[in-house]
Amino acid sequence: MKTLAVVALGVLLASCEKSDPSGNGLTENQKKMATAVEDYVPKVVYDTYKALADETENLYQALNSASNQGVKALSQSDLDAICSSFLKARKYWEQSEAFLYGPATTFGIDPHIDTWPLDVEALATALSNADQIAMLKGEDGIAYAGAKLGQELLGFHGIEFIIFRDGKNRTVAALQAKEKDEAFAKYNVTGEQELIYATAVAGDLRDNCYRLYASWNPDAEKVYTDRMEEIEAETEINGKVYGANILGAAKLGSSFETWEEVLSTVLIGGCSNICAEVADVKMGNAHSGEDVNYIESPYSEKSFQDFIDNILSIQFSLYGERDASSPTKNSILTLLNNLGYSDAATIQTKLDAAIKALKNCQSKGAFVKIYADSSVQTAMDAVSALDEELNKAANWIVKQ
Repeated sequence: MKTLAVVALGVLLASCEKSDPSGNGLTENQKKMATAVEDYVPKVVYDTYKALADETENLYQALNSASNQGVKALSQSDLDAICSSFLKARKYWEQSEAFLYGPATTFGIDPHIDTWPLDVEALATALSNADQIAMLKGEDGIAYAGAKLGQELLGFHGIEFIIFRDGKNRTVAALQAKEKDEAFAKYNVTGEQELIYATAVAGDLRDNCYRLYASWNPDAEKVYTDRMEEIEAETEINGKVYGANILGAAKLGSSFETWEEVLSTVLIGGCSNICAEVADVKMGNAHSGEDVNYIESPYSEKSFQDFIDNILSIQFSLYGERDASSPTKNSILTLLNNLGYSDAATIQTKLDAAIKALKNCQSKGAFVKIYADSSVQTAMDAVSALDEELNKAANWIVKQ
């Protein structure tokens, strides 16, 4: 399971007590902060979570269709399309990890859909149980999976195991034969059973991604809110969806008393937090030898892409728009420049260096194969250097 390391956030938030001396409104600096956040929330958070929700729906529908038609009728092009949908959804998820604060953490969605390593032995036992497979089959199987399987068998990595092996899309021939992973040696698990499981887990994944979007966006479309009502999933924290809470900062009813507090949360609770996890946990656990089995996305062998997408989630947060390749007019990085922060250019330099170092690792091979390579330590150091700059910026902004 992932561990969140929110460095010094409590200290910073406690210092965020800036307000207009007259008590009648915001300072000019706070108005600029509000403008930056008012772009960031819809253009980064809402847009990313909507893309994630929609692609996990596509993934669920593709797996459900494959399961319904039966593994014997499945073509390689069908399976390849499922793999492609999975990787798109995975990208959107990893590019959301710079805003794990809020619903993803409060509702436990992050560990529910993205815990690793997969408990393959437990999965073998589960899939060999005819009664459990029967419970996973059909629409009711989604609720059963979410409530009964446990996070070590849920989310992205359970599906990944079914549809990828050794860094490649699984072949239809392999899925149509008996499962050959060594953990399944004493069982007779078929591709039919695997598809039933993957479909139920994909439905639960979809529901949790719908919940992320509906829990942030007060104007989430009816298809998402209706599903939340159907499965009775809470989408409000202290009476508000999170986007309304954060955009209502410095007003009565918001948990954010100041815009400085909001920026601290974005920079430390979000961006710094994922930096620390990528460097110290996602790469650090295996590279240090502390846990060489702690490998994210080992079956698709997309670990380095996951890490790159995590840093891109920081880039988009700083740039003010998802998929942005440079800071927008009202972005957080532009805000830092406009407020006179002298090290804003250093943040950009460290961001570029972190992505470059990770891409260098990626060019050498899959993380599951080269986790001990010296290039991994170089990348870890580069990500940690970016983390340091993010913390410095947050410390500076609360003093303005």
